[in-house]
Amino acid sequence: MRQTSQIRQRGIRMPKSSRLGLLRDRDFGRLFAATALGQLGDRIIFLALPLVAIAALRADEFQVGLLTSMTTAGSLLVGLPAGAWVDRMRKRSVMISTDLVRALTLLTIPVAWWAGLLTLWWLYAVALAHGVLTVFFDVAYVSYLPHLVGRSKLVEGNSKLSTMRSVTSISGPTLAGPLVGLVGAPATLLVSSAGMALSGLLAITIRKREQKPERSEHHQLGREIKEGLKFVLKHSALRAIMLGDAVFNLFLIMYQSMLLVFLEREIGLQPFGIGLVLSGMGCGALLGALLATTVATRVGQGPVIWLASLVTCPLTVLMPLARPGWSVYVAAIGLAALSLGGVVRVVSQSSFQQAMTPDRLLGRMSATTRFVSWGGIPLGGLLGGASGSVFGATGTLWIGAAGMTLSVLPNFLSPLRTMRTLPTEKAP
Repeated sequence: MRQTSQIRQRGIRMPKSSRLGLLRDRDFGRLFAATALGQLGDRIIFLALPLVAIAALRADEFQVGLLTSMTTAGSLLVGLPAGAWVDRMRKRSVMISTDLVRALTLLTIPVAWWAGLLTLWWLYAVALAHGVLTVFFDVAYVSYLPHLVGRSKLVEGNSKLSTMRSVTSISGPTLAGPLVGLVGAPATLLVSSAGMALSGLLAITIRKREQKPERSEHHQLGREIKEGLKFVLKHSALRAIMLGDAVFNLFLIMYQSMLLVFLEREIGLQPFGIGLVLSGMGCGALLGALLATTVATRVGQGPVIWLASLVTCPLTVLMPLARPGWSVYVAAIGLAALSLGGVVRVVSQSSFQQAMTPDRLLGRMSATTRFVSWGGIPLGGLLGGASGSVFGATGTLWIGAAGMTLSVLPNFLSPLRTMRTLPTEKAP
């Protein structure tokens, strides 16, 4: 410690390896790179898939909302059993296989477009299949990180991965906007497919593998699902995080389902302008990832979970107040703030969830929280579409902003309000 202090006092720069932290680890570095490629593909999907429906197939508001529902319905369909199944398998293998199959699934959209076969029903089917595969990938991904980096480095690992995801949140829409304008939304999905394929291939090179879970001759899916549910529901902090996320995600999807409709039809933005607005969200997410550890340390790991949403969610009302012209880019500040607060919150709450869960239940914890937290997302898409048909895109953005702000209540009313540090011991 004295030597480190003397080095700082003399103005000598610390070795680059010290600043890299977990990135010095070969396997984490490869997971980091694989995640970057997969997330880049995912961010392009976020812009390109709805624009295939809006611009190429001229879908109405309800049809766009239904497409959003299909994208996220996987959590409702397989959310709970996915955790039990993943806990029986090596997480790395699940990540690789789902990445490669998602890549092939997305590839069918540009192929169908070029063959003149693409319809809204085709989009719905691809969105649903992609969403189901994403559930398995995400459950395995969250469960794999504690094994790869160790529980003592969870906050650093989550923070670095969030930083990278934030960078792709900027670069994805920035890349997708011009690509959609140049080659069309269907062809742009080729980039998404390639990103996910490369992500899966890179994950194959990760050397550190978990021990294969012990096989039981008496596997009972229902009992395993029940064990995961019971574990999450009996912990007040885990329960509050899950419920807060459920409310937030419901209204976020209502908001997002009409955001592109609002920008394209009411503001009159072209794909490049839409990509620029969404890139602002990525800038906020990047800043949030860079600040997450510092903010959580100063504010407290628990309090930051509800404060981050309380401070940033109300700013999303700037978007429905916008009019064609410069004001829409001012309104993008609200979206950037939403992303900033969301990343700060997710880094802290993900570390809480992982630290409080024993290894054998990580998959089921992740699947249970995802099932409840994301289970309302398909409903959010349908409500967003229905609300858009009745109140218009602008009215739906107002409703979404109010609902996201109210999502702070479950966490505020829980022990997280005063829990300043992560648990030091995982549950038995």
